[in-house]
Amino acid sequence: MPATDRRRDAEYLARLRDYYASAHRIPSLQRICDLMGFASKTAAKKLLERLERAGFVEKTPEGDAWMPTERFFERPLAATPVRAGAPDSIEGAQGDLFLVDRYLIRQPSRTVLVPVKGDSMADAGIYEGDLVVVERDRPARAGDFVVAIVDDAFTLKELALEEGRFVLKPRNPAYPVIRPRGELEIFGVVTGLVRRYGAT
Repeated sequence: MPATDRRRDAEYLARLRDYYASAHRIPSLQRICDLMGFASKTAAKKLLERLERAGFVEKTPEGDAWMPTERFFERPLAATPVRAGAPDSIEGAQGDLFLVDRYLIRQPSRTVLVPVKGDSMADAGIYEGDLVVVERDRPARAGDFVVAIVDDAFTLKELALEEGRFVLKPRNPAYPVIRPRGELEIFGVVTGLVRRYGAT
């Protein structure tokens, strides 16, 4: 495929991704025509077939619609890390493609995202409105951040040892250490964090 056609298909793919982000589906052939400025549904169908060959979309098992593949959700990853101190140039430093879900989640069947409410973990950089990535049935050790069940309620704290017993330690001095009287039930271990800045 000529370079011009590849660039054009990359632009079309970007528009499809933006559409999917708001509509949560691959658009109809007619809607693709409207989005891309195509004159016919044949052109829209050919675009989807090219994207299928490239691994971005596939037919549903029934064969009556299109759906995204895992590759559809890849994002560009810069080859150069950004410094929090002195600036570095990252111009032209395009790296590999990156799948956020694959990076954050190692065991999909055992992983849930849990919204954070409150500020008891603020000194650990975990704030209200964040989503913590929690892996169920993972052995918890002292020093892990965990979602635990205390008095029939969920709480997010650091698991710590105190005189040979596990306690739940906040990362905000305004909150007390939780010392369960009975057996401590761990819902899951925090393995990642998701935060979005700016307007929702």
